[in-house]
Amino acid sequence: MADVAPAVAAPEATDVTAGRASDPAVISAGLKGAMRRLASGVAIVTALGDEAPVGMAATSITSLTMDPPAVLVCVNQTASIHAHLSPGCPVSINLLSRHQRDVSAAFGGAVARDARFGVGSWTPDAHGLPILEEAQANLSCTIDSMTPYGTHSIVIARVEAVRLSEAVNPLIFQDGAYL
Repeated sequence: MADVAPAVAAPEATDVTAGRASDPAVISAGLKGAMRRLASGVAIVTALGDEAPVGMAATSITSLTMDPPAVLVCVNQTASIHAHLSPGCPVSINLLSRHQRDVSAAFGGAVARDARFGVGSWTPDAHGLPILEEAQANLSCTIDSMTPYGTHSIVIARVEAVRLSEAVNPLIFQDGAYL
């Protein structure tokens, strides 16, 4: 007779919108709580600023299509990098390795904007954009389109070059902490 694992009870769930589903503030708070439960890889997006490169930490990145090769990035319109993004502009996307928490923190706001590229080891890509050494992967892209939606812009970028790390050891973020 085979061993059978004991049944594990499902965790209790609470309907945070019960009776208030039409209240946008309740829906927003519920969505924020739901999305904090979704583990995501961490990336640094870089672009060319007026005088120096600019960058931000991001978890809202996904592959969009393989033909043409493209990714989708969601950028808050209040982020300092947003003013430097437009169709035709180059961007780099650096998927962080587990040991690069300091880089994530720096680009997440723990370090002044003008000092962020002092954290980690950066080299230029074909567009002259900084790409992060020892990242899981580096994507050199050109923005094809931007669509504003609410507080963010949906950025679609065509991937032109990819550099992959030998090891697969991604930095994962969930519920306000690294896993």
